Amino acid sequence: MPTNARRLRTRTLLTLATAAACVAAVASVPAQAGDNPTYTNANAPVDVRVKDLLKRMTLDEKIGQMDQISVVRMQGDCEWSGGAFTESCMKNVLVDNAAGSVLSGGGAGPAVNTPSNWAAMVNAVQKYAVENTRLHIPVIYGVDAVHGHNNVLGATIFPQEIGLGSTWDPAVVGDAGAATAKAVAATGIDWNFAPVADIARDQRWGRYYETYGEDPLLSGTLAAAAVSGIQGADGAKKVAATVKHFAGYGEPGNGHDRVPGDVSLRYLQDTLLPSYKQAIDAGAMSVMVNSGAINGIPATGSHYLLTDVLRKQFGFKGVVVSDWADVSALQTSYHVAADYPAAVAKAVNAGLDMAMEPYDAQGFTAALRTAVQRHLVSTKRIDESVTRILTMKFRLGLFEHPYVDASKADSRVIGADTALARQAADESQVLLRNEGGVLPISSGAKKIVVAGSYADDINDQAGGWTVGWQGVPDGVTLPGTTVLEGIKEAAPSGTSVVRATSADDAVAQAKDADLTVVVVGEKAAAEGSADSPRPELSADQQALVKSLKATGKPVVTVVLAGRPLVLGDADGTQGLLMSWLPGSEGGHAVADVLFGKVNPSGRLSASWPKDIGNEPLYYQQLPGTNAGPESSYDAAYRFGAGLSYTSYSFDTLKAGSATARTRDTISLKVGVSNTGDRAGDLVVPVYVSQPTSDVLAPPTKLVAFTRVHLAAGRSTTVTLKVPPNRLAVTQGDIDGSGPQQVAPGAYVFTAGSVTTTVTVR
Repeated sequence: MPTNARRLRTRTLLTLATAAACVAAVASVPAQAGDNPTYTNANAPVDVRVKDLLKRMTLDEKIGQMDQISVVRMQGDCEWSGGAFTESCMKNVLVDNAAGSVLSGGGAGPAVNTPSNWAAMVNAVQKYAVENTRLHIPVIYGVDAVHGHNNVLGATIFPQEIGLGSTWDPAVVGDAGAATAKAVAATGIDWNFAPVADIARDQRWGRYYETYGEDPLLSGTLAAAAVSGIQGADGAKKVAATVKHFAGYGEPGNGHDRVPGDVSLRYLQDTLLPSYKQAIDAGAMSVMVNSGAINGIPATGSHYLLTDVLRKQFGFKGVVVSDWADVSALQTSYHVAADYPAAVAKAVNAGLDMAMEPYDAQGFTAALRTAVQRHLVSTKRIDESVTRILTMKFRLGLFEHPYVDASKADSRVIGADTALARQAADESQVLLRNEGGVLPISSGAKKIVVAGSYADDINDQAGGWTVGWQGVPDGVTLPGTTVLEGIKEAAPSGTSVVRATSADDAVAQAKDADLTVVVVGEKAAAEGSADSPRPELSADQQALVKSLKATGKPVVTVVLAGRPLVLGDADGTQGLLMSWLPGSEGGHAVADVLFGKVNPSGRLSASWPKDIGNEPLYYQQLPGTNAGPESSYDAAYRFGAGLSYTSYSFDTLKAGSATARTRDTISLKVGVSNTGDRAGDLVVPVYVSQPTSDVLAPPTKLVAFTRVHLAAGRSTTVTLKVPPNRLAVTQGDIDGSGPQQVAPGAYVFTAGSVTTTVTVR
């Protein structure tokens, strides 16, 4: 979600008295005197507690539960100044308007950014809500912890999702989600706006790096693992995951963030929706709505998406929350509502439960109250949403444990899980070129030159959504290891690592070096600011790499970026390593691969274009009569590409049966071998193609995958399952009027170069 980066430079300043008052580790929500209401009984079933509380609430209290307000609206001048909490502002937001949720958008945190100060800040908000509201209802506090607890300085920063996508490893993604949840919980926060289940197919889009990649199955599987990790983390305090941005957010019409998109119903159902469904089926407590519009309808006001699909088809029972100010945008930007009450009514009737309207609690509550008075929204509909919100609060244990011990936050967050972050970054490294076995670096290398402006830049190595919305703010340095530092640390005794101070110096130093490592990339940014109409390596970086190639000495290019970049004159170096945005342990991970401590196992989660102008680019491009250069799928490096320091073979592929019914799950056994001389992890993907089909089918489509560890010279057989929904497509003509089903016919499954055919009858 966006926020005002300039105004948020001044952060929250907690008074010592308020902070000290909120240090209590655990405190239960007090019961009303003489009443002993059922909702305060921790042993009562959640649904009974919800019903009891709901019947005690006034309409205004219910309406307030449906609003989420930025914490900065309770500080200083109650606008964007930050500073100490202002009691009158807290009363306005939490008591007078009974806001049910508060968020820190884009890193809005305490003036001194430490985990303990974050915990004290959240405790202060929670304490005011619990002690001053009539029914003592706690708030649920939200934050975008999308690659670790990334708003908190000192927290371990994991790779961005696009890098995690290239691990093809649900286990490490789930572990990263759990580690993030533990850090989030330690600071008192209980609602994480992650994971992103959108798929990305247009390299121009600024949020490309926030996705797991271009493939629905890969993205959905990893998003589901993240949900399970976030919500299943050990600890007394639970954290809710959020599947976002439902649905089709990664399809902006011209590649710019939030530009309306137009897609066919077939493409929506068969390609865009499955990744969200996988994540929702993992038990996600909440879903965040796409800020954009699809087929002429803003998603926030789409009854089809939020009720027909999400509730009825997917069976989702949790909380649906809007993105930043998207309800008011129905009036102010999209002009599909005449006024604010009409905009609120459109969103709520579409299926929205909570409006992230961070600016004005009084405005939202007044608008929804007016919508009820106009008979635009029923009280029954409000009760549905409030029931879901209260259910989530009870499930998270907020009525029993609204606070955390702020004194323990630093020890639980700072430097936590760095080994896991390094593993995740190691697995995300994708080796794309290794001519002449230039890697791993020979132990006999005497001089290594490290060049490029990104070689010693920890902040851009982490990317956007790190401490601040657009990345690490000016004047702040992220703790972690840069690529230069990682190489220096890993270089063997007797090897000189020389940092080039300029392009000319790099060329001069390279002439007597054994190897030059040139680190290139793009500046950290987020959302629209990260849009790139020309997603290519900058001209000065291309020139640097070109001049290094001209020395005739080996060059390895390391790319730190949130998307595949057209390399231009920088292409063709002996080594090419895509490191994505690997986080605070990224320097160690790059060095692990360069020096051979880690055998690279990452495989591209997104296609790498040859030239500018080929966006959108994805491997599932449908066949046609087109014949122009690069008009078909023609990538510089294909989806799933990646090299290793060992060699593998795909030996056999066998189906459990040569025939199947349309409702059957197909079982496949894949025999693989490590034919090289060192152990490694192999990604085993299985693709399907159809020789003929009434509806156009891509030449190949991922339907199953796993990772397997193989010692040198060892073989194994893995079993993969292909449920029918992975083969189903929307039938019918151009209008997509048919049902989504598996069409009878031949299906050719491929793993490596081996195939098997199953006939579906």
